[in-house]
Amino acid sequence: MKLKGLLALLVLALLVAGYITQPDFFVLTPGTAEDMKQFVQVPEQAGGDEGTFYLVTVTQHQATWPLFFYGLFSPAADLIRKQEAIPLGMDPAEYRELMRIYMEESQLLAKTLALRRAGYTVPVESDGVLIVEVMEASPARGTLEAGDVIKSVDGRGVMLTEELIQHVQAREAGEPVELTFERDGELRREVVSTAEHPEDAGKAALRVWVRTLNWQPVLPVDIAIQTGAITGPSAGLMFVLEILNQLDPADITGGRRIAGTGTVNIQEEVGPIGGVKQKVVAAEKAGAEYFLVPEVNLAEAEGIAKDITLIPVRTLQEALDFLAALTAKNPSREGFFSWGTGMMRLLSQPFKLIRVTHGIHHLLHLCFL
Repeated sequence: MKLKGLLALLVLALLVAGYITQPDFFVLTPGTAEDMKQFVQVPEQAGGDEGTFYLVTVTQHQATWPLFFYGLFSPAADLIRKQEAIPLGMDPAEYRELMRIYMEESQLLAKTLALRRAGYTVPVESDGVLIVEVMEASPARGTLEAGDVIKSVDGRGVMLTEELIQHVQAREAGEPVELTFERDGELRREVVSTAEHPEDAGKAALRVWVRTLNWQPVLPVDIAIQTGAITGPSAGLMFVLEILNQLDPADITGGRRIAGTGTVNIQEEVGPIGGVKQKVVAAEKAGAEYFLVPEVNLAEAEGIAKDITLIPVRTLQEALDFLAALTAKNPSREGFFSWGTGMMRLLSQPFKLIRVTHGIHHLLHLCFL
């Protein structure tokens, strides 16, 4: 009896501790796969579409002890330490606001790329690139401050974050760059050393968080995108494809159910995302047949996919080439697209239907330079 009483007390103590304390983790679980037509509206759509593009999401929870153990053992869930999920020195409210801004930028960029692909001229304007945070190990610490707005690199003007990254990474790590930036209404010019990018060996970096400030494309077509509480930049590729599908008289889905994920920049390069395992699971549950995945995330996606065909892509063109092959069209004669070299690469490798189980990445891609 005495032993039973001690065991009961121990169980009670553990339960109380579980309610009082929380693990220092977030848990990622599969979200939903939503028909993109409910988010994107193009005026005077060119034609009806039988197929579907899906936007897929990930749900992030503050871990309780039950959720922690679920994340530990479930192949469809992942655990992330808080300091890995939210940049050091940034509180959750600031992070959520940054993700909201990145979603807005992702939508504007998708509109720009889609309309340019459709033959429109779309100039871009902005106030420059804003320094959101200067990291402890940044060689620019003491020279740059949060709130500074970079206007040019080595005398070349920059409008977008991607342009700044491209200019800085065009040199060797350790080489200096000359930055012109605005602080408190005053223009300054400083030479700043670079360092090696902590996550991309060999690439130069300033080790700062940045975002484009007040950038706006001059859009000739009024496209509406409403995503509610969904934030972050990882739906960029799928926004472009849905807009193009509504603009094109042909159905570029070929009547198929196609999910996908990936950031996309002004050079039409598809970038890595986090939570790819959870997104693949959500897409499979929704009945998607294909999943467009950034090539760098392919191995992680292969570890969880069961009944969905994974299509690795590095660029928007490769995604369009796959769709052209899927619909058996000659895009040089129909629609907005051309075959390009990406098609030869895609056709030289059989598409993989993955039937395996089970692997995280950062949930959302931040603009870190």
